[in-house]
Amino acid sequence: MKLRLTRPLVFFDLETTGLSVSNDRIVELSYLKVFPDGEEESRTMRFNPGIPISRQASEVTGITDDDVKDKPRFAERAAELAEVFSDCDIAGYNSDKFDVPLLVEEFLRAGVAFDIDKARRIDVQTIYHKKERRTLSAAYRFYCDKELENAHSALADTRATYEVLEAQLERYDDLQPDVAMLAAYSKQTRNVDLAGRMVLDEGGNVVFNFGKYRGRRVLDVLRTDPGYYSWMMQGDFTQNTKQVLTRIRLQSLAARPENKN
Repeated sequence: MKLRLTRPLVFFDLETTGLSVSNDRIVELSYLKVFPDGEEESRTMRFNPGIPISRQASEVTGITDDDVKDKPRFAERAAELAEVFSDCDIAGYNSDKFDVPLLVEEFLRAGVAFDIDKARRIDVQTIYHKKERRTLSAAYRFYCDKELENAHSALADTRATYEVLEAQLERYDDLQPDVAMLAAYSKQTRNVDLAGRMVLDEGGNVVFNFGKYRGRRVLDVLRTDPGYYSWMMQGDFTQNTKQVLTRIRLQSLAARPENKN
C-alpha cells in the first residue's frame, strides 16, 4: 500500500557526537525526500561539529573527528537544509525523541528559521513499538525480510525506515497511507516543547513536566514566581524549550489588561 501524499515527506536520520539533545551536534545527515508523484530525492551531508565526537559515537557510526575536520559547519548549510524541509512533512525512526529535537537545536543555533510545528511528523519506531516492539534492524528483518547492512549508517537507516513504513502499511489494515493519520498514530506524548519539559494536561492547559512545579500551569508559575523563567533561561535546557517558554511568557504579558488598548 503506497503512501498518499499531499506534499513531500522527508525521511531523515542523524549521526551525532553523542546523545545529548542540548549539548551534542550533528556530524552526518541523510534524507530521502518522497514527492506526491512518487519521485524521490536523497542526499547525505557531513558536518564538522566543532566539538569532539565521543568515542562511543565513533564506535557506533564509524565516523571520527578526522573524517569531518574539513567538512562545513552545520550553520553554513542550515539555510539550504531548511529549504529541503520547507513545506514538507517529516518521518524518521525514534525521530520525535532525538533526531527532530536535535535538528531543531542546530537550526536555532544557526539562527535559521525552521518552524517544526508546520510539519506533521511520523515516528516509524512508535508505530513499530505499538505493533511489535523491537529495534530498526529487527523491524527491517520482520517487515521486509531483509538484513540491514551498514546499520548506523545514516543513509542505510534512512532507506530502511522508508521501506519499513511501506511494509507496515501493507501489514496492518488499520493503518492508512495518510500522513495526518500516521502522524497522529505515532505521536506518543502531549509535549508542548520537543524535550517534553512542558506538556498539555487533560484540560488542554500547558503545565510543567519536571521539577518542583511538575503538574502546575506554566502561566500560573510565571505569574507567581517570575524568577523561574530566568532560572530556566540560564539553565541547561534546549533552545527549543527556552523558545517555547519565552513565547508563552510573551503571550501572557500581552494578554494582561494593562497592555491592552
